Amino acid sequence: MPDSTTIDETPFSNLTPDNLLDAIEQCGWIPDGTLVALNSYENRVYQVGIEDELPVVVKFYRPARWSNEQIQEEHDFVQELKDLDLPCVAPLKSADGQSLFHENNFRIALFPRQGGYPPDIENPDNLQVLARCIARIHAAGAHKKFEHRINLSTERMGEECAAFVLENDFVPTELVPAYETTTRDLLNRLASIKIPTNTRIHGDCHLGNVLWRNDAAHFVDFDDALMGPCIQDLWMLLSGSHSERSRQMSELLEAYSEFHDFNLSELNLIEPLRSLRIIHHAAWLARRWNDPAFPLAFPWFNTVRFWSDHILELREQMAALDEPTLTVY
Repeated sequence: MPDSTTIDETPFSNLTPDNLLDAIEQCGWIPDGTLVALNSYENRVYQVGIEDELPVVVKFYRPARWSNEQIQEEHDFVQELKDLDLPCVAPLKSADGQSLFHENNFRIALFPRQGGYPPDIENPDNLQVLARCIARIHAAGAHKKFEHRINLSTERMGEECAAFVLENDFVPTELVPAYETTTRDLLNRLASIKIPTNTRIHGDCHLGNVLWRNDAAHFVDFDDALMGPCIQDLWMLLSGSHSERSRQMSELLEAYSEFHDFNLSELNLIEPLRSLRIIHHAAWLARRWNDPAFPLAFPWFNTVRFWSDHILELREQMAALDEPTLTVY
């Protein structure tokens, strides 16, 4: 979620196949030459064949986004969860216990390959499996705080993001007044809401970061791990009408409460957190627009149509803030 305050240039332009494979070998693994790019935009992620071993997944971190200390805290947190027998995919370590590598001006981590597909959350049993796992993650995450990673805040995810897209002229001229007033009014509403930051959480727990296999969930990509409210790792599992989301949340919390207490007042944060995610996502695309992968993957961004729809979505979020809180039974 955190981002630099300037537009990225082309940080991965020198990441050629030869450089990539050389870097992996320097980390201590011997590639067999097979290489498959995986779906990732923030970082660069590949499945790489290893001689006489199973393939591994290699992540090249986007330069300047995180500090070494922040990345190491991510690794240590996931390893802590793995040691508690939680189904979290932790980075591989070298013989000397190193999980973060520095090669060819890149910071690199390698992970065991984990197969799977997004879980079917229409199945209540699957929801409960997810809830129990997330509750155990939060129970572990509540034992101590991150020292280097960030807190989830309205300032970082909302105010700084809205300012960035305006200052860098991403909003079409004719839509600037509408964007300014809409974001100002929405952020003024959110400014008075206190967001708890007492738990280490996954931070980006959407279904793409949960791999389902053999009736079990496997949590991957803790790249956005931070201090925040527990509801942040739950609300993205919800869908449908207000009554459907209330039912889903009831099922989630029934299972969640078996392993960790949930503060019901955090249900009031769902729409504020959704609002911040929408604002942040637009700024994320803007900050990465100089990365050649982004115009190719998101050709609809930076058009009048996108910003018009984005403003409408933010106005709908203003109305959503006044909707009743989900009912848990």
